[in-house]
Amino acid sequence: MNYLKYITIIILIFSLQSCSDFLEQEPGTQTSIDELLQNKEGVLKALKGLYVEVEANVRSERFAVYSDLQGGNIKFTPTSSGSSRGQITPALNIREVYSFEDTADNSNFKSFYDASYDIINQANLILEYTPTLTDATEAEKNQIKAEALTIRAYAHFLLSQIYSQNYSYTTDASHLGIVYSRESIKTGIKYPKRETLAATYSFIIEDLKTAISNYSDASLMTGPSYSYFNRNNAKALLARVYLYKKDWTNAYETANDVITNSGITLVNTSNFVTQWTQPDLPISEALLEFSVPKDLENTVSSSMSSYFGVTENNYAKYVASNDLYNLYENTDLRKQLFIGTNLSTLVNGVLVPVNYNFTRKFQDNAGYVAFRISEMYLIRAEAALENNKPDLAMADVNTIRARAKASLLTNTTNLKEDILLERRKELCFEGHLFFDLARNHKGITRNDGCISTVCSLTYPSLKYVLPIPTFNINLNENLQQNESY
Repeated sequence: MNYLKYITIIILIFSLQSCSDFLEQEPGTQTSIDELLQNKEGVLKALKGLYVEVEANVRSERFAVYSDLQGGNIKFTPTSSGSSRGQITPALNIREVYSFEDTADNSNFKSFYDASYDIINQANLILEYTPTLTDATEAEKNQIKAEALTIRAYAHFLLSQIYSQNYSYTTDASHLGIVYSRESIKTGIKYPKRETLAATYSFIIEDLKTAISNYSDASLMTGPSYSYFNRNNAKALLARVYLYKKDWTNAYETANDVITNSGITLVNTSNFVTQWTQPDLPISEALLEFSVPKDLENTVSSSMSSYFGVTENNYAKYVASNDLYNLYENTDLRKQLFIGTNLSTLVNGVLVPVNYNFTRKFQDNAGYVAFRISEMYLIRAEAALENNKPDLAMADVNTIRARAKASLLTNTTNLKEDILLERRKELCFEGHLFFDLARNHKGITRNDGCISTVCSLTYPSLKYVLPIPTFNINLNENLQQNESY
């Protein structure tokens, strides 16, 4: 683990001190990069290190809780001890974001912005050096290229979700997207402009299509296969991109491809709860879960349980809001994925026991779940409905509901809302709700546990996106700030 971090740090130091601003560069980088990436072994070590960086970025507190917190699935727990025992306050790392008051000068998300472009620059370096490898076969080089392209597309897509309004914010997606970086920074100073969101999505889709065509059936990486990009989860990402673009035909076909051909199936009813609660392993229907980092003693230093965990003597900062919890029928197995715990809470100045519902999804050494097969069913359902095939859409929703022992839909009268509700229940804490609301032009309503200065947000609003950090704006004269910041 430490060796992988060392490899990643070398790449960062010798490629770009701050890739996010596309400006600063260490002298003498060419020779150092050449030495590191001159053979297959070095490139694979660099790729392994890149996965470490990706995992750390998506599992960071800021991003891991962002969409569910902003959308209303999450609230905060009370302080457990000290003079502030029982008080409920926002977590420091997302305090301003939570209240829709993030500032460009001191953005809560600056580290996410910087890390995302660091990841993109590393992927570009790997893409540039891989074709010249003399000790790798064409199939091996294509596999490396495919994974690096998918990582590049993934990082850009996540950035677009945070910093750009949804695709249909304007009729032709001509509003601001992000800077799309397709080459590493090795010489000179560049001042790139932000693309339109239409162009941003075109580049993402192009990268993913190229990647999918280059994947082989055999991974070159060591470790659990579910932790790396492959042809199937790259298609899952592409299906999600098409969904957000509202390209319903391609969204349906791509999600259907994953469901039909990936070999990953829905966990059955009898194993659903136990699959989610098994330690150290992801639920078997995960298409991609990034591995939790471990040290040389095989000890996990941090995981998703850092945010959602609960034990007899300790608990984390985030729990389910009753806005979410009360959506489940009593017969719904997904209601069993909550742990009810009484915590001492200040109510009108008095400490009283109050029940909180922690999720079982992310206990023990849980990793970040990026894609699951159940999401593909819900993408296929939504796309089918938009393609005027409501019966097919209802069938897919009922597949998910039947697995959970929830009551089945019997008509398609409010099917669009039913699909969005099912996404909220099925995919909770997996980073979808806020983005689902935005792409469907819906407002934000946070009732239970909301301690923000702003608990509701009416769509459209300039606060659906975060500010580009001022530091990066100042370094790049062409980098346009989001409106209102």
